[in-house]
Amino acid sequence: MTAEIKRFPGETTERLTPRKQAQRAFADRMAPERRRWIRRNAYYYEEDHRYLRFLVPPGRKVLVLGCGVGDLLAALEPAEGVGVDISLRAIDVARANYPQFTFHAGDIEDGVTIERLGGPFDVIVLPDAIGAMEDCEITLSLLHRLCTRETRLVVAYYSKMWEPILTLAERLGLKMPQLELNWLSAADIEGLLRLADFDIVKHEWRILLPKRLLGLGRLVNRFAASLPVVRQFCLRIYVVARPALGLELGTPSCSVVVPCRNERGNIRSLVERLPRFCPDQEIVFVEGHSSDGTWNAVGEVMAEARDVPIRRFRQDGRGKGDAVRKGFAEARGEVLIILDADLSVAPETIPKFYGALVAGKGNFINGTRLVYPREQNAMRLINLVGNRAFSILFTWLLNQRFTDTLCGTKALTRSHYLRILADRAYFGEFDPFGDFDLIFGAVKQNLKVAEIPIRYAARSYGETQISRFRDGFLLIRMVVFAWRKLKAI
Repeated sequence: MTAEIKRFPGETTERLTPRKQAQRAFADRMAPERRRWIRRNAYYYEEDHRYLRFLVPPGRKVLVLGCGVGDLLAALEPAEGVGVDISLRAIDVARANYPQFTFHAGDIEDGVTIERLGGPFDVIVLPDAIGAMEDCEITLSLLHRLCTRETRLVVAYYSKMWEPILTLAERLGLKMPQLELNWLSAADIEGLLRLADFDIVKHEWRILLPKRLLGLGRLVNRFAASLPVVRQFCLRIYVVARPALGLELGTPSCSVVVPCRNERGNIRSLVERLPRFCPDQEIVFVEGHSSDGTWNAVGEVMAEARDVPIRRFRQDGRGKGDAVRKGFAEARGEVLIILDADLSVAPETIPKFYGALVAGKGNFINGTRLVYPREQNAMRLINLVGNRAFSILFTWLLNQRFTDTLCGTKALTRSHYLRILADRAYFGEFDPFGDFDLIFGAVKQNLKVAEIPIRYAARSYGETQISRFRDGFLLIRMVVFAWRKLKAI
């Protein structure tokens, strides 16, 4: 056995099963031709890499298992990149073309290989590698050694509905040859991930036309491929998951941020009703240029407070979104929770949001007003019907279940908020209320969403600042915006 076929010191191909040896021999034989095949089907790879770049923000520490000649790893623009492939020759090509990254030849189903990769990684990408695995469940389980609770696993595979077309293309010399791969649907992949203790964040289908066709492919893939029903005929399947183990956060500090404008009559009740639910807790009021003395009302409860620290700030701009950003910037807690001052969401429910977040049930906890019966006059019928219709649309657009996008009560950690804030330029200034700013940002960052049903109460003081016509138009505008930014990419 010669030294050049070693993957890592002390490991040789003798550890490979006959099937793995056949895979390596085939991949080595194809390696010199791989880039030619990529150029020949450049549009397909462009579309695949485009969506993977959407799922994997630049500047992360990324591991690609089944990296081939390294083109995908380079396309993801990682701050630190590592690639592994079973083909020795493919790794030689990758090292020559991308010396800034680290490449290893090895069997990703070998626990020793996985251990020697180091880690942890921010993102682990498996582009079709799941199709060659001999034991998917055990191999996926090995990846926990390379994960933290924040790691995201991205699995990309092809739809078996395309098998006859791909087989024909291969026989006609239009597609790179490949060995027989595992027969896996999106549901199969999700099931294997769950067996391996990964929690599904979202899944998507992309690329309905894998050829450019004078620009028609791009039009179809951007505007039609992601539509309901249609998307299930797409070539590519993408599943994003997070580790389901060790998600508990302990008892981090918490800031309850309360945007308030003309809510003087609700301030004292809010403070008195809000439970003490963690050892280090504060209330941060952000007052929005009220005309009814809300600022002074907050000052009065601050002077009397003995149990929970209370702070107040005047927002710099206008709108709830601006107030929330001001509150988050001033907050000291590691957990950030929004509570509207109108008391339509009972302060007594806030511990549920904190509890779900620190227990690891989700990374972004969103309230929903559409489960329990509401108080009379809390929500008009037309608003209720509209909200239920839009919940279906937003669930499709966001690839996670959202039954109520306009419930103001939300919870997330400071670290996740800072990630949303850092990538805010992707969406820009588009949302005066702040709900969609956070929701779309959370989805873009692959945060796991969990919903908590709340009982929606009618306002007892002041006037609602919600207009069913204005907010109906806002929802329509947000649907179009989300479709452009999250689907038509």
